[in-house]
Amino acid sequence: MSKSNETKYAIELKGITKTFGSVVANNNINLTIKYGEILALLGENGSGKTTLMNMLSGIYYPDNGTISVAGEEVAISSPTEAIDFGIGMIHQHFKLVEVLNAMDNIVLGTKEKYLKPKALKEKIQNISSKFGLEVEPEKKIYNMSVSEKQTVEILKVLYRGAQILILDEPTAVLTPQEIEKLFAILRKMKEQGSAIIIITHKLNEVMAISDRVSILRKGELIDTVVTKETNEKQLTELMVGRTVSLKIERPEIEKKHTVLKAVDLSVMNDDGTYALRNVNFKLKSGEILGVAGIAGSGQKELCESIAGLMKVKEGAVLCNKENIIGKTPDEIINLGISMSFVPEDRLGMGLVGSMGMVENMMLKSYKNNKGFFIDKKPSRKLSEELKKKLEIVTPNVDTPVRMMSGGNVQKVLLGREIESNPNVLITAYPVRGLDINSSYVIYDLLNEQKKKGVAILFIGEDLDVLLELSDRIMVLCHGEVKGIVDAKSTSKEEIGLMMTGKSMEGVDQDE
Repeated sequence: MSKSNETKYAIELKGITKTFGSVVANNNINLTIKYGEILALLGENGSGKTTLMNMLSGIYYPDNGTISVAGEEVAISSPTEAIDFGIGMIHQHFKLVEVLNAMDNIVLGTKEKYLKPKALKEKIQNISSKFGLEVEPEKKIYNMSVSEKQTVEILKVLYRGAQILILDEPTAVLTPQEIEKLFAILRKMKEQGSAIIIITHKLNEVMAISDRVSILRKGELIDTVVTKETNEKQLTELMVGRTVSLKIERPEIEKKHTVLKAVDLSVMNDDGTYALRNVNFKLKSGEILGVAGIAGSGQKELCESIAGLMKVKEGAVLCNKENIIGKTPDEIINLGISMSFVPEDRLGMGLVGSMGMVENMMLKSYKNNKGFFIDKKPSRKLSEELKKKLEIVTPNVDTPVRMMSGGNVQKVLLGREIESNPNVLITAYPVRGLDINSSYVIYDLLNEQKKKGVAILFIGEDLDVLLELSDRIMVLCHGEVKGIVDAKSTSKEEIGLMMTGKSMEGVDQDE
């Protein structure tokens, strides 16, 4: 860090305000971050975190207020200008060209793309060694793990001279081992004088990596606290505005019986490779079977094959000793199975975006209507009840669901599926993108279903949640089951090793 930077803030925001029509996304925000500091940015969905960072990264321009970089007031009107001021943002969804290698992606769009490969490689390796980054310059992006892709994204902004980094949910799809590796990199960057802002929902990670925490609520800055002087409970209360219990209940259900049994289930990808290979497990009444795995390990195919939405190559899913693969929803219901499915693609598969809550509720219950005319009253009543119970933010129950935030869309979908009284519930990432308060509402809903004897398959990405909420956890790696473990007696480290392909001794795969 240069001596001139020691006495200046890397970023200083004064009175930043941004509105979209009648919605005030940010209201009079004052915020600072120093060089050699990691600042965590916390807030519920819709609190204004992303809008604020989008103004720093040049995507939006503030209506009022000033932005200063290294003590100089600046106007940032594009991402290119942000990089010119030394600000780089690493988005949750990577912006890489899959068919190119790491080196080509790093220099894409810069004048230095015309440098000779040897000189390019040397420069990239110098930056890598300075910050403790590991990357193979000539490796294709499509051959990389999620962690490797993230490293390339970090190198992209460092290569362009960024000293101020913004990371949006950087650990969302990483294993515990990969998270530790990322944190080691961030600490090294901090030592080298970088200023780092992390947007995240994971309070344990905020406590582990940040120096200070700034909390936004409804577009306003509530407080900035020193991390070592606070705790998860206080941070939650600052975010939500009231006390929230951070304990996830795990009710014990005594009498359980097998509802579904997967036997040697195999599904093929379009390219002829296995998406799932010889998957075996039992799903019991009154239990939550968690499913862990690095993104793309077969979770999507598992859900969709059981729900009858994907063709199965081999194997069976047994219900009362009958194979439900290939059967129609009516035939499955006649076997005593009422199945609800909350897919990963909420608006693509779960709901019709142009319809309101009422019509989307009717999609699940239209078969119960007799005669030519459809009675909307029950669906309207259910919509109003769910809006109140789940605190769904929408002008009214007839507003198209595509106008809602992702978190509210998820509440509509999960609420509808649960209200159909299933005895099997398949949920794929039901709290992805939800803030803490909304997430705990969903956990409570799932536990209510568990107490009613519903068999729940829960695809998750937060290992802390999987360990607290699930009864057992099945770990997938490259479409294969690496083990099924008791959630009460396993650890994040053990799950993380299995996620990367290591089979654990003594793991029971069929209890």
